[in-house]
Amino acid sequence: MQNSEEQKFRVRRLEISDKGKGFIELLQQLSVCDSVSDKEFEDRFQELSSLGDDHVICVIEDELSGKIIATGSVFIEKKFLRNCGKVGHIEDVVVDSSVRGKQLGKKIINFLTDHARSMGCYKVILDCSLENKVFYEKCGFKHHSVQMAMYFV
Repeated sequence: MQNSEEQKFRVRRLEISDKGKGFIELLQQLSVCDSVSDKEFEDRFQELSSLGDDHVICVIEDELSGKIIATGSVFIEKKFLRNCGKVGHIEDVVVDSSVRGKQLGKKIINFLTDHARSMGCYKVILDCSLENKVFYEKCGFKHHSVQMAMYFV
């Protein structure tokens, strides 16, 4: 039987109603995320939903407040390397600043890595800031290479 803390902070897939539960505001704690209209959210939600298990966004909703307090996503890259293998890419992991330290980030990472494993990925990768390196090491990740980026906007 799960304890009440585990039930209160259950990881689940993003639902269309989560926009009204602070999902966009939570993403704003991570990076630039301008306001998203209901129509834009619905269109993007449907687009991502059409990808099925190849792109999963998960959330934790605080069942007391009804607010989304943690999120992350994983998308599956299909490759020719490694016998047409698959790689999971974890992105956009954020826990609301008011509830950090409760292992919610770890719950999100475990959900996403379990999904990547269940999809047959031979590895899962992510990029993170130096400030978050220790957190991801605690989740089982190892420093491997250097990230490069080119921004267009």
